[in-house]
Amino acid sequence: MALSRVAVRKVGKRFGPYRALAGVDVELAAGEVCALLGPNGAGKSTLLGILSTLVRPSSGEIAYVEGDRPRALDDRLRREIGLLAHASLCYGELTAVENLVFFARLYGVTDPQGRAHALLDEVGLDARARERAARTYSRGMLQRLALARALVAGPSLLLLDEPFTGLDRGGALALGQRLGQARAEGAIVLVVTHDLEAIAAVTDHVVVLRRGQLAHVEKRRGFGYDELRDLYHRHAD
Repeated sequence: MALSRVAVRKVGKRFGPYRALAGVDVELAAGEVCALLGPNGAGKSTLLGILSTLVRPSSGEIAYVEGDRPRALDDRLRREIGLLAHASLCYGELTAVENLVFFARLYGVTDPQGRAHALLDEVGLDARARERAARTYSRGMLQRLALARALVAGPSLLLLDEPFTGLDRGGALALGQRLGQARAEGAIVLVVTHDLEAIAAVTDHVVVLRRGQLAHVEKRRGFGYDELRDLYHRHAD
């Protein structure tokens, strides 16, 4: 079953003497898009890495909850997590279709070929590009493939780090709509971004980090771009 919420409790992270996060408390809920904001070096990507289970916290804990039942940190839980990181995490010598079929099979997805083509249609990667090696792609094309890879298993926790990077205006608008769709389907969506205009329309929850600490949390339906920009400057600068 899908995750219903994720609770971040007093999470801290140190890399040697450097403190990346200090006592962060956040609760993420199904059916919400959370914009994780803050200046460079605020700890946003570190928190995303911890939530993805790829980075271990130095202190605190993360509770992944299904209904009212905590989930164990195992491969079944990781199947519920889709991650779009700065790196595409795709294989450059494989085509787009081959990449997605490979990951779909790893996750035990029914009809890997059909799933691959459906996702590539969804992210807008054209038919000719699908049969080329991913190493030949532009930044925007690779970003579309990486998004499809993050979605391949139908995750209930979707973690996106600067997903609008490299996308043209049409691609950014389409991604915003896709995030709204994931929210409507009951996913937990966390987006690290500096593109406030692209994310504003689908944001229900704003978390601002500054110097590794929680600077502001706000939940409500309907953040406008101007409101999100003002909120960012008020709490992140």
